[in-house]
Amino acid sequence: MFVFILRRVMSTIPVLIIVAVIVFLMLRLTPGDPAASLVGNNGTSADIANVRASLGLDQPLPVQFYKWSLQVFSGDLGESYYMKRPVTQLIGQRLGPTLSLSILTLLMTILIAVPLGVLAAWRHGGWLDRSLMGFSVLGFSIPSFVIGYLLIWVVAMHWKLLPVQGYVPIAQGFGPWLSHLALPAITLSIIYLALIARVTRASVSEALSEDYIRTARSKGISELRVLTRHALANAAVPIVTVIGIGVGLLIGGVVVTETVYAIPGLGQLTVDAVLGRDFPLIQGITLFFSFVYVLINLLVDLSYVVLDPRIRY
Repeated sequence: MFVFILRRVMSTIPVLIIVAVIVFLMLRLTPGDPAASLVGNNGTSADIANVRASLGLDQPLPVQFYKWSLQVFSGDLGESYYMKRPVTQLIGQRLGPTLSLSILTLLMTILIAVPLGVLAAWRHGGWLDRSLMGFSVLGFSIPSFVIGYLLIWVVAMHWKLLPVQGYVPIAQGFGPWLSHLALPAITLSIIYLALIARVTRASVSEALSEDYIRTARSKGISELRVLTRHALANAAVPIVTVIGIGVGLLIGGVVVTETVYAIPGLGQLTVDAVLGRDFPLIQGITLFFSFVYVLINLLVDLSYVVLDPRIRY
């Protein structure tokens, strides 16, 4: 087990390096010059050249990447071009709203999607099963920003039940914190919920057709225990796997959702950095999201041993 954990941890290093190289090259090979943006419309060619020299953008790409890599390995993600503050500090300040939204979305999704998928598998071919399949198609088809604007119009503006935009830290009260994150969490969870519910339905349906389920029922075990202790327990591995994979959807959805609801998190910070071509900030946020995604998938791999003792590494 220790060797497996060490190998998985070490395998994250080349993944992060590849991500860093791709982001570094994509930012610098696409049209646009951050120096020109910093100088403004009234800047001259000489002013732009001076800014490029001060930022090190006039150096060859291998030299720029080498210097930036040395900073990253030392724990320094650089300084934002526009905000003139360390990237690590900016990420730390914006982490709270994004973390709150992600955790609330994840809990909401799991608590709804897993029981819904189990019930749909139990009543295979019934109205609940057909409704779930239809909801899955809609969930994958409708963009999250469309859902967000519809919820704002109906729930916040028409019914006036929840705030439209903004964020309140949990330190100022659980109620205001939850009310401001309810609509963003629902918006963000639609696609994620459809994915997990559909996989849960398929996995539990397959488990319910196995011989050990018929044996358990023949012993007089209650249907609830058959579904939870036997079917769901044996179908847990693919469900947990898709939960880990779905973190990628969650990260991508955070950027759009925080923009729609004006939440001052990492998603909004990413949009501002991209619009301003703030190279250090974009690279730092991308590396941070990549690290989180790799860490979640590492935890998913380790959970297999707990969920299925037959698995050995």
